[in-house]
Amino acid sequence: MEKIKLYLLESYNELVHKVTWPTWNSLMSNTVAVLVASLLLTAVISLMDGASNLLTQFIYGTSGN
Repeated sequence: MEKIKLYLLESYNELVHKVTWPTWNSLMSNTVAVLVASLLLTAVISLMDGASNLLTQFIYGTSGN
């Protein structure tokens, strides 16, 4: 039980005194960057999927569903 107590105390100490938390502005700008990158990647993958679907339909002469 003493080991668990020591672990919790050390974890709390590290979170409070050693971890560098981002500022609100930094957090928001990073969040926006991740959202924009995710949307761009989604668009690229969707375009690649559509192009490969059209190419496959052209090659095999199917109408696709």
